[in-house]
Amino acid sequence: MEPQGTALEEKIISRNLSFYYGANPAIKEINLSVRKNTVVALIGPSGCGKSTFIRCINRMNDIIPHTRVEGDIIIDGDSIFSPRYDVTRLRRRVGMVFQKSNPFPKSIYENIAYGLKINGIGDRYDIERRVEESLKNTALWEEVKDRLSESALRLSGGQQQRLCIARTIAIEPEIILMDEPASALDPISTQKIEELIQDLKTRYTIVIVTHNMQQAARVSDFTAFFYLGRLIEMNRTDTIFTKPENEMTENYITGKFG
Repeated sequence: MEPQGTALEEKIISRNLSFYYGANPAIKEINLSVRKNTVVALIGPSGCGKSTFIRCINRMNDIIPHTRVEGDIIIDGDSIFSPRYDVTRLRRRVGMVFQKSNPFPKSIYENIAYGLKINGIGDRYDIERRVEESLKNTALWEEVKDRLSESALRLSGGQQQRLCIARTIAIEPEIILMDEPASALDPISTQKIEELIQDLKTRYTIVIVTHNMQQAARVSDFTAFFYLGRLIEMNRTDTIFTKPENEMTENYITGKFG
């Protein structure tokens, strides 16, 4: 299930991707593509494989024992499962934002600077520039510019999540994976995150897992419906929510199950 577009526009391609925890498949033969500078929302009931799938994109599942992967993921024409593929470089190119904000117990400034330093950026002026730019790009700069030395743990939940996004984009990835980034936030903070996603897609390719159907409709260009580890349907978001091709998709979207 691939959005219409030229091969040059396809940033991520999943080909017959299956992932197993022991003998149990969490996802089965997933085929989809993600165009550059678009937002793709993954929807479906809990436990249907959405988070497992996005964690395959940056090979975060590699650290889990007794797991294996079949099939492939191609980013910019290269297989990320090739023995020659540099996993450290992959994780710089593919940033991750989690459901629960996880700022370091450091200052607001160091939350971003630390990530830059461990990625080999040592020039103080370059670090300061990137800290300011990433805070501006997440609409946080005006709120925290006079508090950069304060602990990040003193920020509100919504501010902490935006700081985690700022930390992610500071190292200039190409792809951002988001695993329910607003599920723990209040409506105002959620709106800010959604506005931020719309702004970020001009520079990044974004894949977001969400249980919130309205959120998927608001922020994404394409939506993929997962069920029991399989991709049931993927299409333009407006089509998925108004004229889905699969009856199971329609039943989930209209609340008949899930």
